[in-house]
Amino acid sequence: MAEAYERFRPGYPADLFDVVTAYAGRPVLSALEIGAGTGKATRLLARRGVAVTATDPDGAMLAELRRQVPAGVTTVQAAFEDLPPGDGTYGLVFAAAALHWTDPAGRWERVARLLEPGGVFASFGGPVQLADPTVGEAVRVAREPFLASDDVPSPDGTPPENDMQWPGTELERSEWFGDVRQVEIERRLTMSAADYVGHLSTVSAYLVLPPADREQVFQQILRVLPDTVEIAADVTAHLARRALP
Repeated sequence: MAEAYERFRPGYPADLFDVVTAYAGRPVLSALEIGAGTGKATRLLARRGVAVTATDPDGAMLAELRRQVPAGVTTVQAAFEDLPPGDGTYGLVFAAAALHWTDPAGRWERVARLLEPGGVFASFGGPVQLADPTVGEAVRVAREPFLASDDVPSPDGTPPENDMQWPGTELERSEWFGDVRQVEIERRLTMSAADYVGHLSTVSAYLVLPPADREQVFQQILRVLPDTVEIAADVTAHLARRALP
């Protein structure tokens, strides 16, 4: 899957770095990424001079990451819960479309202990959706016999119409963080139909299907797509500051 993640998942816009550093209000010198995958977010920071420690439990993901990021990036093969207890080392801890894989029990205390006082936590991601509603409906109909929805539900049950979405909702309730903000970065992309289906092959709702069903639903979707598709790939960033002792 590491090769598919690297090939088909969109990277992150340069504006995202500016959003994080403007919120921090000071230079971000060191950072740790939770669930770095193939390093699409790691490289955004590392290429701006941030000393990044990229963590992921999957060795194949980290091997692909090392092929893509600057040589100075440190890698640690471990799940977030298995990292050594934090000692306030980092100015930034961040997760890019990976936080929902972490254990909610003690999550924010573990993050806070990795951060220096006043350090910043950032989470960012967002769905990759077809921009044309007519094409989207055709895909929904093609997918329906195999999968009612490929949406990722909010981990804490926050309805999609709420102004503040998860994990901002959890951060607002946490004693470890304050000054919680949600920032939207609009983005439109164009990709081939084959690459869009390739992206779907990395989405968990499809990954859990039986292999035969997964192959069949991808063929059904491919049949109803035009040669190229416009994608709405907006990025939502949640930012919070570690509360001072």
